[in-house]
Amino acid sequence: MRILVTGGAGFIGSHVADRFVSLGHEVAVLDDLSTGFREFVPAKARFYHVDIRDSAAVEACVAEFRPEIVDHHAAQIDVRRSVADPRHDAAINILGGLALLESCTRHGVRKFVYASTGGALYGEGRTLPATEAHPINPEAPYGVSKHTLEHYLYMWKLLHRLDYTVLRYPNVYGPRQNPHGEAGVNAIFIGLMLEGKRPRIFGTGEQVRDYLYVGDVVDANERALSRGSGEMFNIGTGVGTSVKQVFEALREIIGFADEPIFEAARPGEVQRIYLDASRAREVLGWSPSVTFREGLERTVEWSRHHGLPSRP
Repeated sequence: MRILVTGGAGFIGSHVADRFVSLGHEVAVLDDLSTGFREFVPAKARFYHVDIRDSAAVEACVAEFRPEIVDHHAAQIDVRRSVADPRHDAAINILGGLALLESCTRHGVRKFVYASTGGALYGEGRTLPATEAHPINPEAPYGVSKHTLEHYLYMWKLLHRLDYTVLRYPNVYGPRQNPHGEAGVNAIFIGLMLEGKRPRIFGTGEQVRDYLYVGDVVDANERALSRGSGEMFNIGTGVGTSVKQVFEALREIIGFADEPIFEAARPGEVQRIYLDASRAREVLGWSPSVTFREGLERTVEWSRHHGLPSRP
């Protein structure tokens, strides 16, 4: 199949693009390289250096490549920035997504796989692990903007017959994650510890998340190519892990001797959320295969020997 991966130069999207290429699909990557790296784009994939907010450029890309499937990872994912600048967040995650959907309609795209969020969409976990039926109460604009496109996808299927599958991610970690800016806590802690620096923990460190290895996320995207028509799925482990537990596990793996620095909690940060992925197991045939410890060890090993490319 011809598959367009938006955000395919970034952390998760590049791993997804790699898998699709390895399966023999014809792959194109659309990315503005604001957080991704050209070096992460598979050599066999076509590359479009395009900002998702540039509707004309998005249109030209879809018109030229004519994908059968769009796997949409391009997004503004920094929760703190969404709080500080919600218009910027919405311009990328809502308006950029809409421009892409319009192009899909015009050029015969058959299916849309959407990387959504479970960690930010549900807000504070009322019943844990959270199922897809959990109330939607995001506590930051990022969760609002990501959820908004889910509604558009439902409507697009009704009006334009564009099939879709939504994958609601937890906190994803693994090789290629950027330890700067919008990164997850795992990458930040690993980067600092390997440099002998003390990581900062915001709040008490008791805040709990669902940490999923990137290879398992790739597996879910592969299955969504042919399954889960018109449905939304939590992708997670169903296990809550605290920030303190992340720190202690990494301290043991890396051999870090110091203590973290505790600072004030940040606005918009959920305290407890982890996801029930029973529906994904039943419908997609998906379940996580990499344990948290194994995933951390793989990530630390990659970080020791690789690291991110330098910016031009």
